Amino acid sequence: MGKVAAISSKLSVPLSGGFSLATPAVRMAPSVLSADFGRLAEQIAAVEAAGATMLHLDVMDGHFVPNISFGVPVIKSLRKYTKCFLDAHLMIAEPKRYAAAFVNAGCDHITFHIEVTDAPRSVSEHIRGLGVSVGVSLNPDTPVSAIEAILDDVDLVLVMSVRPGFGGQSFIPDVLDKVKDLRARLGSHQRLQIDGGIDEKTIGPAAAAGADIFVAGTAIFGAPDPPQAMLRLHQLAVQAAKRSTVNG
Repeated sequence: MGKVAAISSKLSVPLSGGFSLATPAVRMAPSVLSADFGRLAEQIAAVEAAGATMLHLDVMDGHFVPNISFGVPVIKSLRKYTKCFLDAHLMIAEPKRYAAAFVNAGCDHITFHIEVTDAPRSVSEHIRGLGVSVGVSLNPDTPVSAIEAILDDVDLVLVMSVRPGFGGQSFIPDVLDKVKDLRARLGSHQRLQIDGGIDEKTIGPAAAAGADIFVAGTAIFGAPDPPQAMLRLHQLAVQAAKRSTVNG
């Protein structure tokens, strides 16, 4: 497990209790993209009441990925209805150009893709200069070597376990080797997030490999009872992480 620190078995504390991304914990990050947009405030309130402290915002531009999702106006509206930490995953071709707009809309964190830039340190420094934490994401086929130069500059690394741009895809198990490699390289203050195909079957192996933030969309908002689905996933992740720690 590399430099992983002790893991809390509780859902991380709400923003009102002093949320800190740097604090090691197993966290769920429900993906808003899979929610019912006709009942968005209601569904977000339900998972927040059940203990969610992060919401994952998949922003797609139709260029870097083939689909278009939502943007600044939706996030600005959502910010009014939740105290959750808003974790923006910018699957867009020009993150540096648009980062400020997303921060101004209320995002607490911005993750950009390594595949869209030849100057990742410039992008990460720009985002941090906006007053938020910064993450870097890599696609399933992108090697860890692509982000080595900026590993020390980011608060979070997001490993895509599906190809970005579409919800409901199947988990790609080969990425678990990448997760293990990254966990050994990251400090205890840095988070390792995984996104794509996370459900009751895949969250355990992902947690055992070293991921500590789990983006889940369909598995939560597609369930009959989203809050209970989220809590069940969190329980499975905590159990797997503890077993992995005990087994060394």
